[in-house]
Amino acid sequence: MSKSHEDKPGKWPDWLTQEQIDTIAVAFTGVYGLLFGKRMTYDFFRDHVADAGTHACNYLMTTDLNMNVLPGFKLASWDQGFGDFHVKPDMQTIRRLPWQSGTALVLADLFHTTGEPVEESPRRVLARQLEKCRQAGMKACIGSELEFVLFAEDYQTITKKGFRDLVPSSDYLIDYHILQPGRDEDVLRRLRNEMPAAGIPIECSKGEAGQGQHEVNLVYAEAMEMADRHIVYKTGAKEIASQQGKALTFMAKWAANQAGNGFHLHTSLWDAKGENNLFWDAGAGQKSELFGQFLAGLLKYSRELSYFFAPTVNSYKRYQNNSWAPTAIVCGHDNRSCGLRVVGAGNSLRIENRMPGADANPYLTFAATLAAGIRGVEEKLDPGQIYQGNAYLDESLPRLPESLAIATELLANSEMAKLAFGAEVVEFYVQTARLENRAFRQSVTDWERQRYFEQI
Repeated sequence: MSKSHEDKPGKWPDWLTQEQIDTIAVAFTGVYGLLFGKRMTYDFFRDHVADAGTHACNYLMTTDLNMNVLPGFKLASWDQGFGDFHVKPDMQTIRRLPWQSGTALVLADLFHTTGEPVEESPRRVLARQLEKCRQAGMKACIGSELEFVLFAEDYQTITKKGFRDLVPSSDYLIDYHILQPGRDEDVLRRLRNEMPAAGIPIECSKGEAGQGQHEVNLVYAEAMEMADRHIVYKTGAKEIASQQGKALTFMAKWAANQAGNGFHLHTSLWDAKGENNLFWDAGAGQKSELFGQFLAGLLKYSRELSYFFAPTVNSYKRYQNNSWAPTAIVCGHDNRSCGLRVVGAGNSLRIENRMPGADANPYLTFAATLAAGIRGVEEKLDPGQIYQGNAYLDESLPRLPESLAIATELLANSEMAKLAFGAEVVEFYVQTARLENRAFRQSVTDWERQRYFEQI
């Protein structure tokens, strides 16, 4: 993984003119990684919003994916009247959206009306971990590899069919294939070409181990920039697929008999100037002590932070033996049966976290990865021996949680999480997870009808 050239949008870039841009979307990220916000005219944004910001109802942080208002939150509620957050654009994130004519997008941070940041907001959760890195003279760099499944139907058709009898864009598994992914170039070529034009450099696209499954790798960058790119990429990918009359999903496991969609993140810590990878001891020509301590933190704390890697009921159906998704929290050298994988050497040395699914919120996933690793450094932990063998078959290894309910209670009882993120932040996400799990428990599925309707 070579060091990338930063293509970060500027304060007020040359292209941001009224002649080229007539619409600016101001957006922030909710708990599940969806973008919420407003579209506005160029003039209004320039004169009233770029510096002063705008507002949005605070209930947006306390809804489920269907926009149902959820109870039990201190952050926002009917009892408090559901007031507004102050939405402050981060002009370093503004970027043109090539897939939308005359449109730019700027990401924003959330603040209370008192001026205090909304600590529960995903971007703020990551910002606090990055501040710890800066205080220690380090810079965190991360790369995202995201898998999705492409379908030969559009979203409206799939919805009308009740999400049944879906038609993936290929009839067979296409891992590393050149032939069949060429048939999907109407979408993939646009992703490779239009994402860089939006300030999101792309390494490559490739077929994956499922029908219609593809992976697109984003060029690695500083962690906050990477999370911003990741969020915009996911939104843009859906929009581009829709424009081509197709649909794609980042669900962790869209079908029981198909490979799940992973989100493999590659982490390394650099010096403050971003010149030297601190995971590598150049003088000794080997992995550094910092590397080992960071890895040990991930091994020790990933299980109790797994909600941030797997935030939905569906997430846990991805963790199956021999599925290319991990089941064990163990680290191997270039070993894809493990939850953590060591890759590269020298300045390319990094730790690949294979536990997150493509449904995870990157701000929270990055924050959890960094928090666990940093705690390992603080505690000067020893990672032990690098694992060798098939981790799927070794029942002695610590396992990822089997359900959202288990992961939720692990987070609720995690003293490490409360110290890293704050007790109120942990309480907020525990409540979010419990309500999502409750909604699933109260639903009746096709599986239940097929199994019990006649024979019970």
